Amino acid sequence: MSTPLQLRQRQIHLDFHTAGMADNIGSDFDPNEFAQTLADAGVDSITCFARCHHGYLYYPSKLMPHRIHPNLKRPNLLGEQIEACHRLGIRVPIYITVQWDQMLAEEHPQWRVVDQTGKLDGTPPYEAGFYRRLCLNTPYVDFLKAHVKEVIEMLPTDGIFWDIVTPMDCSCSKCKTDMVAKGMDPANTQDRVAFGKEVEAHFMRDMTKYIRTLHKDCTIFYNAGHIGPRHRDLQDALTHFELESLPSGGWGYMHFPLTARYARTLDLPFLGMTGKFHTAWGDFHSYKNQAALEFECFQSVALGGGCSIGDQLPPNGKICKTTYQLIGAVYNQIKAIEPWCTQAKPITQIGVITPEVFTQDSGHTALPKSAQGAVRILQELDHQYDIIDLQANFADYQLIIVPDEIIVTDELSKQIESYVAGGGKILALHKAGANLPCLGITYEGDSAYCPNFVLPRDQFAGLPNAEHVVYEQGSQVTANPSVQVLADTIGSIFNRTWDHYCSHRHSPSSGEVLGPAIVKNGNTIYMAHPHMTQYQLNAPNWCKKLVGAAIDQLLDKPQLKTDGPTHLFTAVNEQADKNRFVLHVLNYIPQLKSEEVEIVEDIIPLHDLSITLNLSRKVTKATLVPENKEVAITDTDSGQVIKLDKLGNKQVIELAY
Repeated sequence: MSTPLQLRQRQIHLDFHTAGMADNIGSDFDPNEFAQTLADAGVDSITCFARCHHGYLYYPSKLMPHRIHPNLKRPNLLGEQIEACHRLGIRVPIYITVQWDQMLAEEHPQWRVVDQTGKLDGTPPYEAGFYRRLCLNTPYVDFLKAHVKEVIEMLPTDGIFWDIVTPMDCSCSKCKTDMVAKGMDPANTQDRVAFGKEVEAHFMRDMTKYIRTLHKDCTIFYNAGHIGPRHRDLQDALTHFELESLPSGGWGYMHFPLTARYARTLDLPFLGMTGKFHTAWGDFHSYKNQAALEFECFQSVALGGGCSIGDQLPPNGKICKTTYQLIGAVYNQIKAIEPWCTQAKPITQIGVITPEVFTQDSGHTALPKSAQGAVRILQELDHQYDIIDLQANFADYQLIIVPDEIIVTDELSKQIESYVAGGGKILALHKAGANLPCLGITYEGDSAYCPNFVLPRDQFAGLPNAEHVVYEQGSQVTANPSVQVLADTIGSIFNRTWDHYCSHRHSPSSGEVLGPAIVKNGNTIYMAHPHMTQYQLNAPNWCKKLVGAAIDQLLDKPQLKTDGPTHLFTAVNEQADKNRFVLHVLNYIPQLKSEEVEIVEDIIPLHDLSITLNLSRKVTKATLVPENKEVAITDTDSGQVIKLDKLGNKQVIELAY
């Protein structure tokens, strides 16, 4: 399979979904201009189209000439793109759509996904869009094999990017028949979801095996718009990951760090895929703010990945110089720091178990709010962490966090109890307390009141001796006598109903202690309320402070701490072969300046920023890169301290040891 050396770090994903009624397709394409514009922008790889969501081909197919775009003026547009790029050393993976193809959906409705009501899945007949899913448990797969065989035999193939490959809850006749044959119940949603995963996994493995009979070493990726725990067992079908995550396109700014921090714990390299668009795919003639594109690309390399920026070639095939001036302004900066980003291992203290482990089999696809809240809190507190599943080695982390909604199975309970017995530390929240003896509590279920109020003892977390509301449903627990109670749970005077309410939102505190809110038992802390979820919903500062104080009680010293504002993004990696750590500090501020998308625009410099480090090796020299300017590093009781006189939008710092 692939290695990080086979992945280029500055890729373009060039969409070309072009309607049949569009004229003069590729008429203004200039291969030399195309390739040189990419090279000047620092691009070293570009994904180009064999077949688009409309169903059209952009190469001179002999197998299916009727599918070639009817208005294609350059018969071998894809071939010319590949040839021109190869002359300048630019790699060209080939794009092939899978589950969306408008032409095939109309020609072969028997290949389409059928929902549980018997309707064809996807865009209705008289609405704009080609979002009509094709089932991968039909003869459509034979079409795809013939298609990719022709592509590989006709064109130099650096890689195949299969787009739109996700498990489907399908009730087509073939899926129903096959489920019955396997002893599954097609009328049962869970069985259909499980079968859909089997179909997807079989398709990917079978297709990869087939491609390897045609091409031994091209890269292969199947895109699903999100990479999560289900992909761990699919790695044998892939050479790498491409993490599609356009913050302005519906993913938001919490999706990528969550996904990347998980993907980097697996065995394959990854690219972070954002877009040059102001909004999302297909947003012609729009340009993302340079500050935003910088943030998204520099965040990807900080988390151990490469970069991929989405663009869309206009139907006439003329590359947009303005777009590549923007991309070049970012990629040429990435190129300058690349020696400090490749073959780098993340340095972390904390592992956060993702709730996706427990929801992936249900068909539920929304990103867990507690996981997003954990990302927000830990990022704002400068902690270094991974998102992990149950196959991760817990011993690699000093602290494991078990977020709000996780119901701890007997298997996970044994895993955690063994980890704690070996000296590991646990922070568990809300429902995660139900099956963990190490916490020193008896879990009794949901609290009788919602909301509850947390009353810190002894100014825990630096909070005053006053009730602090947690709006989401909390848990009721009893603490064992030997356990230290750090905060109490106070109930409301009554729950809000149609005939029982007070004021605009919720009832005030009753003053009655219902039980503990936060308890410490040796190497474990339990918090009875869903602070991670609450922080994702509306970010009460006291929730972050309570979680932060709990972490501080469990960790001897954090690996990194700054005195900067909470929007700072920090990451530490190690290049062991070069005897150095690499610290990334990003100073970008996403703002909700519109109803639809967060915007990154203004850069506000910071002055006299202090960074305290407690790494596994003593740092002997700190150097700003690529500026090659040494900065002082001072030993203190709190750790090794670096001071930056001024931080603009970003800084990479080499920490030699």
